[in-house]
Amino acid sequence: MTLSTTYLLECLLRAGMHDVVSVEPATGGLAALAGTAARRDAPPVFVKAFTDPPADDVFAAEAEGLAALRELGGVATPEVIVADRELLVLSMLQPRPHSETFWEQFAHVLARLHTGTTHPRFGWHRDNWLGRRRQINTWHDDGFAFFAQHRLLRWLGEPRVDAALDPADRAALERLCDRLPDLLPVRPACLTHGDLWAQNILSTPDGRPALIDPAVSYMWAEVDLAHVWTTAPPPEAHRFFAVYADLTSLDAGWQARMPIIQLRQHLAVLAQFDDDWGAADLIRATLAPFRTRT
Repeated sequence: MTLSTTYLLECLLRAGMHDVVSVEPATGGLAALAGTAARRDAPPVFVKAFTDPPADDVFAAEAEGLAALRELGGVATPEVIVADRELLVLSMLQPRPHSETFWEQFAHVLARLHTGTTHPRFGWHRDNWLGRRRQINTWHDDGFAFFAQHRLLRWLGEPRVDAALDPADRAALERLCDRLPDLLPVRPACLTHGDLWAQNILSTPDGRPALIDPAVSYMWAEVDLAHVWTTAPPPEAHRFFAVYADLTSLDAGWQARMPIIQLRQHLAVLAQFDDDWGAADLIRATLAPFRTRT
């Protein structure tokens, strides 16, 4: 076993799961150690942990987000077996199938989540976590102000963001925030997954779409849509967007808004990882029209 899987096994034993016989590493996660644990007399489980948790409530908040998606939004999520300070243990899901039918089903799942959970305010009753950074969810009546303050400008001051963006970039971000009511339509708040890249879309054993690793809040539905749109969805997902747009009566101009809404996620990636996978360049490209006053 590797150092990471040995640590996961030690965490499982400390949590009282003495029937675990081995842990194999899992791929896909970026912030935490992750693996699958084989058990002596029970099905295998998925496990993840931090060697140095950023806070005591990281996994409790994630478990609550999974429950909210399932109970409020009707989305399939894994069963939470353990959620303590250092460890999260979940029932196993399956890799999503490489099929157009699956993605069309997911369009119905996501549309039902977004249209069935509208809320009068933006935020959540507690802060939660996006990777290793706290997601601020203080309630707000104004979606534009909430998005500007808690999803965009909050990343200024992060060391990696300050190193990557020059003063003109930061000023451009502030101008963009001032103009959000002109750039984006008024939309209601609804329950959002909050970190909806393709790695977090899996399948139940019977083939239904299922979600993991949420950073939930009541926010614009397009926060989730933008994440799928801009993170290289597979070819079989091409019908997903048309089906979702039809189910939610999405206007024809939605694609033009995606880079602005996805700024939040690009800033979060830039803040947390040495390899930003091109996030800094994408941020600067989106901010380019706002670098000078118009």
